[in-house]
Formats: sequence, C-alpha cells, structure tokens
Amino acid sequence: MRQAAIYYQEVLAGTLTETDEGEYTFQYNNEYIQTHPKQFLTFSMPVTHKPYTDKRLFAFFEGLIPEGWLLDIASKNWKINTNDRMGLLLACCQNCIGAVSVQPIPQENA
Repeated sequence: MRQAAIYYQEVLAGTLTETDEGEYTFQYNNEYIQTHPKQFLTFSMPVTHKPYTDKRLFAFFEGLIPEGWLLDIASKNWKINTNDRMGLLLACCQNCIGAVSVQPIPQENA
C-alpha cells in the first residue's frame, strides 16, 4: 500500500491511498472538511466525509503527472515505469505548479 498526503495551499486536504490490489481511495481530512467545506480540489471531488474510490488513479491526480519529454526524464531518472502512475505522482508532484502538492507518506514496513 502506498499513500500520499494531499495539500491545498499548504493545508492538509486529505489522503490518497493505493491499495495492494491497485485500487485508489481519496479521503478528505476531517479538519479540512470543517474549515474549508467549499474548497474542493476539483469539481469532480467535492468536499465530503465519504471517501472516493476507483480502480484507476483519479483524473485530477493523473493531470498533475508530467507528460512528454518531462515524463521521460522523470521516468529515467527515478527508474519508474511510466505505467506506475502512483509512483510517478509520489516522485514528481511534491512541488507542483498551482495550489496542490503531493507528499509521500512513508510505509511503516517498507
């Protein structure tokens, strides 16, 4: 299982999880829900207590991953397969342009 803390303008918005089975969950942080109930990350994921789940990485997070020649450079430098979308997100999106950043959460038993 891999996880990332998702920040919106330096405020913890929620947690993105990739399970060992390859499914994805995004859960808004309770404090974020209380203090920023209308500040969603994307229109397709309004702020709610209910977790979002999908068998593919959510389109919003896919959009943060570099494309083209920049993706090639990132993939080669970090030796990450271009199909490993969560791996690329964790490696490349810690300091994104825009309001959202992705911070890897270290695995306890890795």
